[in-house]
Amino acid sequence: MKTILEKLEEALEWGGIPKDIFCLVLGGLSLVISIFDLIPLPFDAAWIAIILCGLPIVLEAIIGLITAFDIKADVLVSLALIASVLIGEDFAAGEVAFIMQLGALLEELTVSKARAGIEKLVHLTPHTARILTGDEEKIIPAEQVAVGDRIRILPGETIPVDGVILSGQTSINQAVMTGESLPVDKTVGDEVSSGTVNQFGVFEMEATRVGADSSIQRMIRLVQSADAGKAKIVGLADRWATWIVVIALSAAALTWLFTGEIIRAVTILVVFCPCALVLATPTAIMAAIGNATKHGFLVREGDALERLAKVSKITFDKTGTLTYGTPKVTAVGTCSNFTEQEVYAYAVAAEQFSEHPLGKAIVSCYKQEINSSIAPAEQFAMIPGEGVTAMVNSKQVRAGNLNLIKDTPVSHALAVEVEQYLLDGCTVVYVAIEHSLAGYLVLTDTIRQESPQMIRAIYGLGMQPVLLTGDHQNAAEIIGGQLGIKEIHANCLPEDKLSQIEAFQKLGNDVCMIGDGINDAPALKKANVGIAMGGVGSDIAVDAADIALVDDEIRELPHLLMLSRKMMTTIKWNLAFSMGLNFLAIALAITGLLNPVVGALVHNAGSVAVIINSALLLGWKRS
Repeated sequence: MKTILEKLEEALEWGGIPKDIFCLVLGGLSLVISIFDLIPLPFDAAWIAIILCGLPIVLEAIIGLITAFDIKADVLVSLALIASVLIGEDFAAGEVAFIMQLGALLEELTVSKARAGIEKLVHLTPHTARILTGDEEKIIPAEQVAVGDRIRILPGETIPVDGVILSGQTSINQAVMTGESLPVDKTVGDEVSSGTVNQFGVFEMEATRVGADSSIQRMIRLVQSADAGKAKIVGLADRWATWIVVIALSAAALTWLFTGEIIRAVTILVVFCPCALVLATPTAIMAAIGNATKHGFLVREGDALERLAKVSKITFDKTGTLTYGTPKVTAVGTCSNFTEQEVYAYAVAAEQFSEHPLGKAIVSCYKQEINSSIAPAEQFAMIPGEGVTAMVNSKQVRAGNLNLIKDTPVSHALAVEVEQYLLDGCTVVYVAIEHSLAGYLVLTDTIRQESPQMIRAIYGLGMQPVLLTGDHQNAAEIIGGQLGIKEIHANCLPEDKLSQIEAFQKLGNDVCMIGDGINDAPALKKANVGIAMGGVGSDIAVDAADIALVDDEIRELPHLLMLSRKMMTTIKWNLAFSMGLNFLAIALAITGLLNPVVGALVHNAGSVAVIINSALLLGWKRS
């Protein structure tokens, strides 16, 4: 039976035109020809619609019944089609088949698309590793690395396994694991994770966790397990199909038994076809998706908005989601006889050739905030894991961390002052001129202007925002306080975020996760609904999510939440209207006031009303 259906579908793939579109267009034209008798044919033109649109439905229904006794809406549609054909009501049969084909097409357009997030995660794992044996360096496949092997990592390379640095200093981009945009300085004794990227210096490490135990492989497993546990919503018409079939058959049989008129029984089957019921959900979803698109949301999963309407907790990543994800100079401290302007200018001059994200941020902020030229620098040198040095105005300038200025005394008062910034989650760059400490620059990620108002709107909708961040507790609490978020979870690795979402779900909460980094992918998969920041976010995060916010305008989130609720209200109205119309039509069919053709027209008028009501969602705006 499946072979017959497959051959039919292959035959309909004509000229590269999708079979559903081909069947709908030709079936619709055949119905117009049939009702107006436009072209003389040796058979009723409605048979074209019956074969193209109806035959696949009948075959699917038979396959479902035979192989798994699976009663879906297709069963009742098939009964109505066959009964209409047996009594000669070809147009009614073709009309029902056409409407069902239209519903199937709309439903197909809203189902999930194949995603490649896991495949992209796999590609993050390097294929080779530089193993050191004595004085020899040998490149081997990464999967062959054993615990205890000594590995050399060059600038720009991805670390193949987890390990500990044995020699050298560097900065590591750990965004894949922590989500933080700034690289972290590493030196002897520090741990490094697979999948993270060596930014600058050469270092040697000892492998501690390899193969399936490495960090990147654990993340891949987290994403896979989270995706497998996400339930898919079954169409309402199919959930109610068994009862609809029983009621329709009982009503038709009893009517035939008491009236002796088979045409009334067939009319009942025709008007009881769940066409409007099938259209109720996908038409509303399609219209809501169109509305969401106008507000910058790309809905990648057809049932995502249905799930979003039930959400009670919304978990946020911090960096790149509630904040801009790029550091800015927020304060300048001074000591000795230097002014803030001088400290800033010397630091910018020294950093102007730096490739480090902090150096680039300092130069960028200076250009935006201060309309002044940058002094030329000579003898520029970058010291991995420490900072930069350069000659500016014939003076040696150093800009970097404490390791870079270890030979320069730091007063107790300055250390206390800097410590407070560090506790607040800021990054401090010290500036030394000649052999004296001139001051420091404070850099921090800044909150998006629209974030506080958006959080207030979420509270207004009766939902609970939660902050899940890789930052330490103090920094997380400060950001949370500025935003008005009461529930905060800090120091979160990817598995911690996933575990927290699981804990919320076990307590009966439907959870929406919003993030932008690769490290957010498992949580985005595990949440009932995942929303990724499409502009600044990783493409892997976008692939793992159900919805992508293309332009990163986080202020539009309350609109999406309210839209999902409005869509569910529309669906419920559609369902109530379609079922009410069906029962009214049945009553008229039992009394003989409707024949199959008129019954199909009345019934399909309900389908049109459902489509029009759903279309109103396209222009809906929150008040």
